[in-house]
Amino acid sequence: MGNRLSRITTRTGDDGTTGLADGSRLRKDAPRIAAIGEVDELNSTLGVLLAEPLPNAVADVLAPVQHELFDLGGALSMPGVGVFDTSALLRLDAAIADINATLPPLAEFILPGGSRSIALAHVCRTVCRRAERVLVTLCDGAPAEGPEAAGRRYLNRLSDLLFVLARAIGRDAGVPSIAWRNPHRR
Repeated sequence: MGNRLSRITTRTGDDGTTGLADGSRLRKDAPRIAAIGEVDELNSTLGVLLAEPLPNAVADVLAPVQHELFDLGGALSMPGVGVFDTSALLRLDAAIADINATLPPLAEFILPGGSRSIALAHVCRTVCRRAERVLVTLCDGAPAEGPEAAGRRYLNRLSDLLFVLARAIGRDAGVPSIAWRNPHRR
C-alpha cells in the first residue's frame, strides 16, 4: 500500500460524489455506496464488540469476520470485477452449527441484553440485518452469482451467527437470556 493513504482529505467528495476502485464516481447516496457504508458500519460495531472481554471461542470466530467484511466492502467497490470469497460463508455455517449445538433449545423469543457484551452482539446483529437489506436492494437485477449476491448470503448467515454468539456469551458468563413476556399469555 505504501503511501497510498497519506492524503486523507482530497476534497473530491465535496460535490456529493465518491470514487469507486475502478475510478468511476457515484453519488454518496447511491445504493452501492449505501451498501459499502452499511458494511463499514457493521465492521465498526464488530470492533466495539471485540473490544469487550469475550470468551476466546467467540473472539476467535469473530476476528476473521472483520477481514471478511473489509473484503466484501472492497468487492462492492469494484462493480463487475470484485470477487468475494464464498468460503467465508462455509466457515460461518460451520461456526453456527458448532456453537448452536452447545446451546439449550430456545423455548421463547429472547430480548437483547443481560450484559453489555450480549447487548453489543445484538446491536451487531441488527446492523448486519440492515446491511443485508441494503444489499437486497443493490442485488435487484444483479447477477445471481456476483459479489453482491455472495455478500447478501454472507450477511444473512452472519446475522444468524451473531444471534447464536450472543446466547453463547450469556451462557459462558452465567447470564440468563431475557425471555420476552407475551402479554397475551397468562
